[in-house]
Amino acid sequence: MRIRGLAMSGGREVAISAVFTALLVVSILFLPSVLLTSGRLGPSSAKEWPFLAAAKDGGYYPVSFAYLISASTGDAERAARLLAALYHPANSYLLHLDREAPAEEHRRLAELVSGQPVYGRVGNVWIVGKPNLVTYRGPTMLSTTLHAMAVLLRVGRRWDWFVNLSASDYPLVTQDDLMEAFSRLPRDLNFIQHTSHLGWKIKKRARPVILDTALYEADRSELLRPSPNITTNRRGLPTAFKLFTGSAWTMLSRRFAEYCVMGWDNLARTLLLYHANLVSSPEFYFQTVACNSREFRNATVNSDLHFIRWDTPPKQHPLYLGPKDYRRMVLSSAAFARKFRDADLVLDRIDREILKRRPPSRDDDHGDHAASASVARHGGQFFSYGGWCSEGEVGLCSNPWEPSRKGAIKPGAGSRRLRFMLNKMLSGRNFRKQQCR
Repeated sequence: MRIRGLAMSGGREVAISAVFTALLVVSILFLPSVLLTSGRLGPSSAKEWPFLAAAKDGGYYPVSFAYLISASTGDAERAARLLAALYHPANSYLLHLDREAPAEEHRRLAELVSGQPVYGRVGNVWIVGKPNLVTYRGPTMLSTTLHAMAVLLRVGRRWDWFVNLSASDYPLVTQDDLMEAFSRLPRDLNFIQHTSHLGWKIKKRARPVILDTALYEADRSELLRPSPNITTNRRGLPTAFKLFTGSAWTMLSRRFAEYCVMGWDNLARTLLLYHANLVSSPEFYFQTVACNSREFRNATVNSDLHFIRWDTPPKQHPLYLGPKDYRRMVLSSAAFARKFRDADLVLDRIDREILKRRPPSRDDDHGDHAASASVARHGGQFFSYGGWCSEGEVGLCSNPWEPSRKGAIKPGAGSRRLRFMLNKMLSGRNFRKQQCR
């Protein structure tokens, strides 16, 4: 997501801010279509776009995951590369490319996905056909995540955890590693890095009141302060609930995702309305919902499962990761890392040494230069090592539904690292002491 400045506006936005807040809730309740060409699931859409064919449930695997991959302008190729690195036939995948991205880039992403035969055979990859206009640090980031949850619940495939990633993320374990490690865990755990110690975020995030123009304008995504007076454009901290903050990157149980979308008590909806005028609401919403809910507060693990490198003191954005960070990434035992530049060399090393994907060729002395450059950009035709895709030429699997592959997982060293980290997090010494405090 691109950085967008915080602008000033006149008092007229104050009078209508409640209306625009309500629009955030309405956008969740009335789901736009996930198809590229039509407004409903149907045979005609599946024929035009083979990867939208009816899904097969991978229920014979121990656990499965539903992924949201969020991308903005310039991210089509690396979103396709991330999809290939994460792909497993038992999982579900939804790609969202910001509406501000050029039409050509939307077509390019569709081509990269529909051109992969395995996605069509399994039918577990979708692209949001009516993408949202997303404002960086605005509630439209949150509404896009909730929209994705609702879509992935609606398509009817089995999954146990929802994972939101951006195109600048990358996995540090194979999906078989992830499945094996998480098969040992209770399915109601939510991995949400959180704290109630807001610190500098009280002044910069919690108290300012903002409007996100993407909620009500067709082609403008910007954060506005309704009042030019900095002293009156602030609110006190809530007393009806306790505010928590943390990472915007989470792994949420299916039960918690259903709760956030359907809200069988009114907490999730009440907090959604509150967060519609909060700066960087994705860093507050899921933390605050989970820790104020009697049903979910005791199932919250204080981690986002990411390796992220920050400045000291931390700034708005994390540092880019590169080859010199490889060893620290592996030793962290994290499942994912961010953020990476497009086609960074360290991604090729992760492909080669961790995921066992065949890395793109970078030999400028041999072969067709244009083809090598294209493969280096997206690498969309190669998959990570696993039980469904492990024989012959690693990653070139064509039929994941062959009887010999069904349900087979082949975890490796990444699973052992991940289990070690999870055991430490869930130990009696750490789990309760770091939970919703």
